[in-house]
Amino acid sequence: MDDLKQLKEQYKEELLNNVLPFWIQHSQDKECGGYFTCLDQFGKVFDTDKFIWLQGREVWMFSMLYNKLEKKQEWLDCAIQGGEFLKKYGHDGNYNWYFSLNREGKPLVEPYNIFSYTFATMAFGQLSLATGCEEYADIAKKTFDIILSKTDNPKGKWNKLHPGTRDLKNFALPMILCNLALEIEHLLDKDYLQSTIDTCIHEVMDIFYRPELGGLIVENVNSDGTLADCFEGRQITPGHAIEAMWFIMDLGERLNRPDLIEKAKDTALNMFDYGWDKEFGGIFYFMDRKGFPPQQLEWDQKLWWVHIETLIAMIKGYQLTKDNRCLEVFKKVHQYTWSHFKDPNYPEWFGYLNRRGEVLLPLKGGKWKGCFHVPRGLYQCWKTLEKL
Repeated sequence: MDDLKQLKEQYKEELLNNVLPFWIQHSQDKECGGYFTCLDQFGKVFDTDKFIWLQGREVWMFSMLYNKLEKKQEWLDCAIQGGEFLKKYGHDGNYNWYFSLNREGKPLVEPYNIFSYTFATMAFGQLSLATGCEEYADIAKKTFDIILSKTDNPKGKWNKLHPGTRDLKNFALPMILCNLALEIEHLLDKDYLQSTIDTCIHEVMDIFYRPELGGLIVENVNSDGTLADCFEGRQITPGHAIEAMWFIMDLGERLNRPDLIEKAKDTALNMFDYGWDKEFGGIFYFMDRKGFPPQQLEWDQKLWWVHIETLIAMIKGYQLTKDNRCLEVFKKVHQYTWSHFKDPNYPEWFGYLNRRGEVLLPLKGGKWKGCFHVPRGLYQCWKTLEKL
């Protein structure tokens, strides 16, 4: 157990002394508000566009830490300035959240992406808790209602697929709603919360989870719930599925359902076994369930978030079920993650490696990587190791 104590300290130290100071120092746009996320290896800004979901994630991150860890004024100030920028520029006036803005806050890309909405909801939900501000709570509730109204067609009028020929359901939205429901629990009516949770668990564990594939999770199914034999229908995204499984474990713990925790833990282990690169180590980004070439050319890259989410799922799985396989996988992934993604010379972590585990892009933040998976993962692992 001593080594778990040591690991706990390692995650805590890294979060508080390395990763958070990096974002506090380098990402805040003190002139225009909001955050820069395109940061090079040293934290220097290389592009000033602002992506709504990364803005939302950073507001959420510092609000959550302020709420759950320590009432640090610096964290609250950082969250509020980002929240105010989002409130002012992030949407069209009716809480349709743009995808991206220029530095000053003028819209660049229309509100086609549902994750702009989900992370705005998370951001304002936690920010309302941190500040007690009614307006923030209202933004979170209104945005959540819009998300629920869009579940059948998340992209709305921006959907480029022709209707009726191949109507697919995607895993990402029900997966994120599992987490989102708990995030804004303080703002929702109890029955409403319960029915949202029930629907999400059903979608994730009964529709996208496929016993006939040996307990794997697929990324897309036909609208009637059957498997689709096309690029999207064959796609398996190990990191996504594993991340969803720790959301489900959290719900299982919350609902006092050991059966659900057990199934989520087994699924996470299945997905890890399936996704681990036996030749070079690390977890593949995209796979094809029939072994055909995946459509994504970056399929064999090793990404930071995939490995960090696996660490969270495995340590939670071990804490909740005492299944030793989870601890073994945790240690194996811990070894890979800390030796490949952590920059030994400068703060924060690399995001993108090639298949062999060499750094592909030295950036610390960009269009898709912001102040989220690394700090959230360090926080989750630290707190779970603490319980152990």
